[in-house]
Amino acid sequence: MMEELPKALEVDERSPEFKDLLPSQTASSLCISSRSESIWTTTPKSNWEVYRKPITIMSVGTAILLFGVVITCLAYLLEMTPETEGVLKMIGPAFLSLGLMTLVCGLVWVPIIKKKQKQRQKSNFFQSLKFFLLHR
Repeated sequence: MMEELPKALEVDERSPEFKDLLPSQTASSLCISSRSESIWTTTPKSNWEVYRKPITIMSVGTAILLFGVVITCLAYLLEMTPETEGVLKMIGPAFLSLGLMTLVCGLVWVPIIKKKQKQRQKSNFFQSLKFFLLHR
């Protein structure tokens, strides 16, 4: 709840000054809403924590791609009814393309993460250098 103001400091809700008065944000509330990470409080993440999502995406993409290869090979190698063969010849390439697309997304994600980590390291270095030089 908000603290009540003394009667002398109260501002009428219809006055223009009322709109200018906003509740002040304390440093703690600003830090909570900030997306930036502090260079002093962040713990280094392991490689698994950093690359877990791209590895998972690549694994799923590879599984879907292999499933598409198997279905496509079955459609062309085995003797089946024309309906079944037609369905497999449509579904096989669909899984091939979906698996390849997912695999490529995971592969592209890895260099993006590496570049982001390098930028973060440079940023942390310059922030600590600036802190050191300004607070002597």
